[in-house]
Amino acid sequence: MTVSPLCLADPRLPQPGQAPPEGPREVVILGSTGSIGTQAVDVVLRNPGRFRVTALAAGGGNLALLAEQAHRLRVRAVAVSRAGRADELREALAAAYGPGEPLPEILAGPDAAARLAATECHTVLNGITGSIGLAPTLAALEAGRVLALANKESLIVGGPLVTGLAKPGQIVPVDSEHSALFQALLGGTHAEVSRLVVTASGGPFRGRSREELATVTREEALAHPTWAMGPVITVNSATLVNKGLEVIEAHLLYGIPFDRIEVVVHPQSYVHSMVEFSDGSTLAQASPPDMRMPIALGLGWPERVPDAAPGVDWTRAHTWEFTPLDTEAFPSVPLARRVGSLGGTAPAVFNAANEECVDAFLAGLLPFTGIVDTVARVVREHVEERGTAPEGTPLTLPDVLEAERRARRRARELAGTAGPEEAAAADRTMQETRA
Repeated sequence: MTVSPLCLADPRLPQPGQAPPEGPREVVILGSTGSIGTQAVDVVLRNPGRFRVTALAAGGGNLALLAEQAHRLRVRAVAVSRAGRADELREALAAAYGPGEPLPEILAGPDAAARLAATECHTVLNGITGSIGLAPTLAALEAGRVLALANKESLIVGGPLVTGLAKPGQIVPVDSEHSALFQALLGGTHAEVSRLVVTASGGPFRGRSREELATVTREEALAHPTWAMGPVITVNSATLVNKGLEVIEAHLLYGIPFDRIEVVVHPQSYVHSMVEFSDGSTLAQASPPDMRMPIALGLGWPERVPDAAPGVDWTRAHTWEFTPLDTEAFPSVPLARRVGSLGGTAPAVFNAANEECVDAFLAGLLPFTGIVDTVARVVREHVEERGTAPEGTPLTLPDVLEAERRARRRARELAGTAGPEEAAAADRTMQETRA
């Protein structure tokens, strides 16, 4: 599969060192009450002359926080994905705003975030978790917005749907690893890149054998040693599925073949990723593990935001370790490579099955090692049933959605979370969608 470098600097865009435009940059934040969103709000509030948030979107699980953010940022619109929570959101906003203060426009429903992503602004930060971020990603790109992308799943499951819409330089990655690659790649041309080295903390179970991982508990999996993240991403980091997704993302963003993208374990999480060039030199981007730095870069590019996060304290001694990944204990990365090489709907199946299996693990219905084992089985069955699409076969959004539905249904069956009635309902929904 041939992929062009998607988000390398575009000479038609302003380059670092040029003066920023007059007035604050208008930004839409999707997933504002999550880990990425709350840190993005912090970056904006500490830089009022540089950014202005025009709209916020969230799932609707924390309406009080969403209303507080809307009031502090004085946004024009607020959206929740749960249509039934519109009235509750209005009440939360009324409680957060003072008497006589006009409330922002309220949008509700599964398409609300995508509608906000297409509104007038400069940059859309997609901090939604999961493949539900695909529609907002497509909407932002189609509307010509700069996309600060923290929702890796939308790029992975959408694949050519996303890459076909994005103009060079339109996507600025926010994941710490891809932000690091983005910065290091500026040190040479695309033709000079020998390989990408994506770093992984190794999660809380670094050094454990597969046998030892079989008894991992929910509480242990949620205790990440370095990063504070939501439960799904934290479990994905523990299984290293997150790292597998990042390998696929790196391939799509930078056009580097899978056999030239490596994963190395770096427990300290200071070096976020590296680029090795053809002359043997390696450029690494290093900073303390703080997501505000890549978030600020995503919002402010091509300008850096001063004091976005603390730098490395060089008055202290540091020891940084790098070790090979144990693919026997953590088979998620080689599985992701295979899935990414298959292309088509395989990445959507991989991601959807994983989301369902993580939910089953958190509910105590699936062992830790059962997450990746079940995902691998769902992927295998999908390929055996559907085969692989011939080279050049276009991917459509209905293809992706149907593959996801099938994968979720099968994963729930295998994990024991889907009863006969739910399975039958899923089948009916799939048939109606086909019709």
